[in-house]
Amino acid sequence: MKAAVITFPGSNRDGDVAKALKQAGADVVHVWHADTALPQGVDLVVLPGGFSYGDYLRTGAIAGRAHIMDATRAHAARGGYVLGICNGFQIACEAGLLPGILVRNAHLKFVCKRQHLKVERNDTAFTRAYAKDQAIDVCIAHGEGNYTADEDTINELETAFSLTLNHLARNEPLFGNKGAPPAPNRARMTRKLPNPQARGVKIVNTDHHSMAPVPVMRRPNRSDIIPPGICRSM
Repeated sequence: MKAAVITFPGSNRDGDVAKALKQAGADVVHVWHADTALPQGVDLVVLPGGFSYGDYLRTGAIAGRAHIMDATRAHAARGGYVLGICNGFQIACEAGLLPGILVRNAHLKFVCKRQHLKVERNDTAFTRAYAKDQAIDVCIAHGEGNYTADEDTINELETAFSLTLNHLARNEPLFGNKGAPPAPNRARMTRKLPNPQARGVKIVNTDHHSMAPVPVMRRPNRSDIIPPGICRSM
């Protein structure tokens, strides 16, 4: 797999995600935000975490309008893989790759904690290295992880799309699920919402092809910026 990691002014997790992908066997190339085209043969585009453009205006607002995002949108439209992590999820929303927007957390407090996720489906490109119903441990750290969308969008996310990963409440047992409905062939993104303040929306997968985790895993000097199983799945 060939992965392109895009660097914006203020990105600080691009090196970490590149290291994680290389450890999983990917061929990684770095792309600058002012570039107008992706390298030939790219399978996966990664929007990394950080504080692009200093989070001015809104988190991800300026980066979402960078030159390289035109090529990223075209890549996604062709069915290419897209992974947005932390600030990258905010950029993906601002770029119109995903519906909704990320705003300040409830109570205006920075959230930094460990979060367990339950693998609801392992038949996607990003989760096939996991076992169904497996609990995985990730860390989240963000100030703007409050996913907000209109009522119709929230209803669609909750009912029309299928869950890939789901939050586990503290001490929640791992019960078997009843399966997920088939995903409509409309969008090509997965949303991962570790601060699911919009009616408890979690991770949604629409066609098992691309993924965009919400602001998560901002942890310095570590290569496990994304869960290793996601890298192995790719």
